[in-house]
Amino acid sequence: MKFELIQKGKGTKARAGKITTDHGEIETPIFMPVGTIGSVKGLHLKDLSDDVQAQIILGNTYHLYLRPGLDTLEKAGGLHKFNGWNGPILTDSGGFQVFSLGDIRKITEEGAEFRSHIDGSRHLFTPENVMDTQRTIGADIIMAFDECTPGDADYGYAKKSLSLTQRWLERCVKRFDETKPKYGYNQTLFPIVQGCVYKDLRIKAAEHVASLDREGYAIGGLSVGESEEDMYAMVEVVNEVLPEEKPRYLMGVGTPVNILENIDRGVDMFDCVMPTRNGRNGMLFTWNGIMNMRNQKWANDFTPLDPAGTSYVDQTYTKAYVRHLYKSKEMLGAQIGSIHNLTFYLSLVREARKQILDGTFPEWKARMVKQLSRRL
Repeated sequence: MKFELIQKGKGTKARAGKITTDHGEIETPIFMPVGTIGSVKGLHLKDLSDDVQAQIILGNTYHLYLRPGLDTLEKAGGLHKFNGWNGPILTDSGGFQVFSLGDIRKITEEGAEFRSHIDGSRHLFTPENVMDTQRTIGADIIMAFDECTPGDADYGYAKKSLSLTQRWLERCVKRFDETKPKYGYNQTLFPIVQGCVYKDLRIKAAEHVASLDREGYAIGGLSVGESEEDMYAMVEVVNEVLPEEKPRYLMGVGTPVNILENIDRGVDMFDCVMPTRNGRNGMLFTWNGIMNMRNQKWANDFTPLDPAGTSYVDQTYTKAYVRHLYKSKEMLGAQIGSIHNLTFYLSLVREARKQILDGTFPEWKARMVKQLSRRL
């Protein structure tokens, strides 16, 4: 994987860049639709490529390991051939999912033992077998196995957790470097910066991952219960340490405003379930603000869903019709909402990139933050 830093913004730490993988190029800043089980929920690949214009999608190691399982994925020739997506794929290590299992998982130096949420069967994730698992899944970019510290963790827990994550990371790097890709194309390992909301821990974590000299870095453990102010502060701290010539991926974040604020702070890559999850439930993000499509105010509004939107659903369907679909619990409503929201998110980062290249990002971002925060 290669990263080219094309231009830094004026009066901002925002950057425009390009990531090149064996499955294609990714223009940054970029938002990555989440395809947890190998599919972006409710969307065909044609929706993703033609309308949403996604450049890279995500899969999740925990879910794909459990179902369909590694044997099926390997026989298929990896996730790309299994799901038909020909562009780049990134896989989360499954750490967040394992640690969210609460009392049905146990963390030790060896790894994380857990019970499947599907059938209760016991499994063990270690840094080594998570690297092997992601080799088998076949993503272009894979994540190190880490412990995702809760946003409200006290300092003692966060420090202990970070030490474990760092030891696991050393094992991940060793295993990754002594193994090879399975399907004839290159894979890249991103370490993850943890440290909760504690500045000294975040600096320590960022210095450690930077010392490993990988092709890119992820910032984890944010948007997990801490305040937005803490999130932004920690991103600033970490990006002061991470090398400028490598891409920075902020995991699991977030709202359109969160994305703009973190682009401003030097982040290049984002993912979040919010556009599809909220889209399924009737919350649509638009250039004019946020719409709750279940509200009575849309019942007799026969204007296009989003006149400023670029998706075919924005111009094809009216607000009144889409509200009717949600109120009737028709699955098409959830599909329309998901397509709209993902198209909006990808349009947002494309416009952010244009503004960075034009040298006008700070002024544009200030206007957008106010505009996108409104409830319509």
